[in-house]
Amino acid sequence: MNTRTLVIAAALLAALATTGCAVQRGQQTVGGYVDDSAITAQVKSSFVGNKEVGAASISVETLEAKVMLSVFAMNEAEKAAAGRLAMTTKGVKSVENQIIVQP
Repeated sequence: MNTRTLVIAAALLAALATTGCAVQRGQQTVGGYVDDSAITAQVKSSFVGNKEVGAASISVETLEAKVMLSVFAMNEAEKAAAGRLAMTTKGVKSVENQIIVQP
């Protein structure tokens, strides 16, 4: 198995394991939660396949097809690439790029 497959499998497993919690809190429907989890997995997968982005160092969260990127990047180019990859992911409505560039 390659790394990309493992990342996707882990993200989908995490989504399935926590689906009930999100719906109980009233954040969204089960279908919406599953869609958001799939978007998160696709964004993370695109990071793994890209040499500009350190996939392990960037956090991705999705709510109602709006993606929020956070944590740290090594430089502005990595931050911009992460935002660009997230925005071009199928199903993403918007991206909030909160990544902090480390000095």
